[in-house]
Amino acid sequence: MNESFEMKKKRGNKNIIVFVAICIVAMFTAGYFIGGSLSSIATLSKTDTLQQQTGTIQDDITQEEIHNITYIYNTTSLAQLYKDIKDSVVVITGYVLQYSFFGRQYSEVQGSGFAYEYNNDMVVITNKHVVNDAENITVTFSNGDGYPATVIGSDAYSDLAVLTVDAPLKEFHPLEITSSSTLQVGDPVVAIGSPFGLGGTMTTGIVSQLGRTIQDSVAGNFPVANIIQTSAAINPGNSGGPLLNYEGEVIGITTAIIQNSNGLGFAVPSNTILRELESLITTGSYDQHPWVGISGTDMTYAIAQTLGVDVTYGWLITQVTDGGAAAQAGLQGGDKQVRVNDAWVITGGDIIIAVDGTRIINGDTFMSFLEEHTMPHQTISVTIVRNHQLLDIPVVLKQRPSAS
Repeated sequence: MNESFEMKKKRGNKNIIVFVAICIVAMFTAGYFIGGSLSSIATLSKTDTLQQQTGTIQDDITQEEIHNITYIYNTTSLAQLYKDIKDSVVVITGYVLQYSFFGRQYSEVQGSGFAYEYNNDMVVITNKHVVNDAENITVTFSNGDGYPATVIGSDAYSDLAVLTVDAPLKEFHPLEITSSSTLQVGDPVVAIGSPFGLGGTMTTGIVSQLGRTIQDSVAGNFPVANIIQTSAAINPGNSGGPLLNYEGEVIGITTAIIQNSNGLGFAVPSNTILRELESLITTGSYDQHPWVGISGTDMTYAIAQTLGVDVTYGWLITQVTDGGAAAQAGLQGGDKQVRVNDAWVITGGDIIIAVDGTRIINGDTFMSFLEEHTMPHQTISVTIVRNHQLLDIPVVLKQRPSAS
C-alpha cells in the first residue's frame, strides 16, 4: 500500500510538472503573439506616421520645385528676352580717312549701340573707339531703316560715346540702364551686337570677373579701369552693344576682346555710363577721372622673396610722374632693376597695399578703386610699405590729363 501510494505520488508530481511546463510554454507562446502583435501595431503606427511625414515633405518639395521651375522659366526665357530687346540695338557705320601709298582713302568702320531715353530725348550709346575720327556716321535699326547720326559727346578714358540720330521717334526702343554695383562673378549675362556685320546676334555667358583694367587705343597711354570681364562671346562688331542681365536691363556696354583668345570679353560697367551720361550729353566730354601719376608692377610671392619683404600682394611703384599727385605727396618709385624668375623688375619703390582702408591686391584693384570711388581734388589715404615699415600717405588726387 505504501508502495502504491508512492507510485501515485510520483505520477502526480510528474503530472504537475507537465502541467506547469505546458503553462509556461503557453505563456511564452501567448506573449510572443501578443508582443508580436503589439510590436506590429507599433511598427504600423510608426510607418503611418513616417508616411505622413514623408508625404508632407514631398508636398513641400513638389511645391518648392514648382516655385523654382516657374522662377527659372520667368528669368531664363532667352527667346522672349531677345524679342523684347532686339529692336533696341542698332548698327553704327562710319568712314575713317586714312593715308596710304595710294593716297587718301576712306575705310569703313562698324560697331553696335543701343537706344536710350534721356530727359525725353532719344540718344544712342556706343563706344568711343567705334566712332573715333569717323565721318558720315549712320545708324541702322533692326528693321533696316538707316539715318544720319552725330556724336555729341565722348570719353576716351571710359571708351564711351553718345550719338543723336535724325530719325522719327517710332524707330527708338530705349533700354533701361540699371546699377552694376550688385553684379557678382557667375551672374548670367547676354550680349547683343553685330559681330562681323551679322546684325542682331545674341550671345550668352556669365560675369567672369569684375574690376579689370584694359588698354584701349583711344585712351592713349592710360588704362581703362573698372571693367567687367565676361564669357559671353564678343567679336569685332559687337563693340558698343549692350551687356544685359536676364531682366533685359543694361549692366554694361561691350568694349573689347583679347585677340586670338576664347572666352575673354570686356564691358564698361553701367555705373560708369550713369555717372558720365549727363556730362557727355550736356558738355560733350567727361573730365572727372582721378589721376595719381604712377606706374607699377603687381606684387607676387617671388618678388616679395627677392625684396625680402613679408607682403606678397599690392602694387609696387616703379615710376612716379613729375608734377603728378604721387610726386607731390612724396610717393617713391623704383631705382634699380633685379631679375625675378627670368624677368627684370624695377624695385626700390613703395608698395601700395591699401587705399582708404581698402586692401589693394594689384594694379587693377588700385585703378578700379580710384575710378569707382574717387574724384579729382579728393584726398585719399594710401597705405604703403617702405623700408619694411607701414606708412599712411595722404594724396590729393589730380585730374587726368587729356588722352593723347
